[in-house]
Amino acid sequence: MAGFDGLLVSQVLVQVPMPVFCCDLTPYSPALQMARQAIDDLRALDPVPLQSNVKSVYVSPWDSHLRHPGFRPLSELTLAIGRYVSHAFLSSNLPALNLDLFVKDCWGMVYESADHTLRHNHYPAELSCAIYLEAAPDSAPIVFDNGQRIQPLNNLMVMFPGILNHEVPATAGRRVVVSMNLFKCAKLPPQA
Repeated sequence: MAGFDGLLVSQVLVQVPMPVFCCDLTPYSPALQMARQAIDDLRALDPVPLQSNVKSVYVSPWDSHLRHPGFRPLSELTLAIGRYVSHAFLSSNLPALNLDLFVKDCWGMVYESADHTLRHNHYPAELSCAIYLEAAPDSAPIVFDNGQRIQPLNNLMVMFPGILNHEVPATAGRRVVVSMNLFKCAKLPPQA
């Protein structure tokens, strides 16, 4: 329990299955290659990794999609997939609700041997994703709270609700990843 303004706030944990969506992005190789080059470009400008729960050799800034146009095609593809997932799997017709998704955060990560990520989630993001631009066969999986493990593969997108806890154990092999957080926003019709 915790206190807020003289009130006691308690928490009840409800066991609810949480979906994770996987998509092979190989048909969009040009967008993946542009994002991979963008990570290298940002790293050349500022090789000091961002300090965060990601303990890897390099993490680009959270707003990398605003700093380098090479992330734009992959961001647009991710939004399209997020809209599809919202409609097809989450029963949400965002346009009918005057809502849309936007990429709030986008960052690249380069993992080398022994790099890892601490357990965390991306709340308040609606959806989050990891897109594996490079994944050595012995690279570490993403591990969710229920123990579900997804092994990265080159060009694989793993998308999940932002509230879902996950981590990456120490990796043996190299993995290069772009992650994004998608948020909902109001999409008001044009005024007459």
